[in-house]
Amino acid sequence: MKEGRFFDQPHNVKRLLMGFYIFLVLLIVVDLFFPKHPVVPWEGYPSFYGAYGFVAYVTIVVASNYILRKLLKRKEDYYD
Repeated sequence: MKEGRFFDQPHNVKRLLMGFYIFLVLLIVVDLFFPKHPVVPWEGYPSFYGAYGFVAYVTIVVASNYILRKLLKRKEDYYD
């Protein structure tokens, strides 16, 4: 019998996701206890860079979906 790949088995995927979640919680806890040296006041907030990265990502996706698609999209018969 041929064995499946690593990610074909649901328990391996659950273990990997649990590891990611534990690592995320660990990073958030470490972020709370290590001193920060902010240049501007809002950089001192807990998890500021995570929230900033998430907002930047969502902005890029929304802008590419609604603005860039209209500029770059070709008609269906473009290659005909």
